[in-house]
Amino acid sequence: MMKTTTFPSLRVDAELREAAESVLRQGETLTSLIETAVRETIHRRRVQDEFLARGLSSSEDAKRSGVYLAASAVHAQLQRRLDARRKRVLG
Repeated sequence: MMKTTTFPSLRVDAELREAAESVLRQGETLTSLIETAVRETIHRRRVQDEFLARGLSSSEDAKRSGVYLAASAVHAQLQRRLDARRKRVLG
């Protein structure tokens, strides 16, 4: 079984605490809201870091190869992918 630990205590102004408490869902605690927020932030930052790494790698590949794509071509390809996905999901 994995041992648990705690985060440092967090001091906030009363308005922030009231705002957080005002959006709690049924059965949710302030602690679970904070834990969810921390988990989601960690995930989002990892995704952002991976995105940046892919972009930098792509930039280096383009510099090495001399092959660049026009933004309009990339946008068109992304739009086709989005349209196809919407069609599959929405019918």
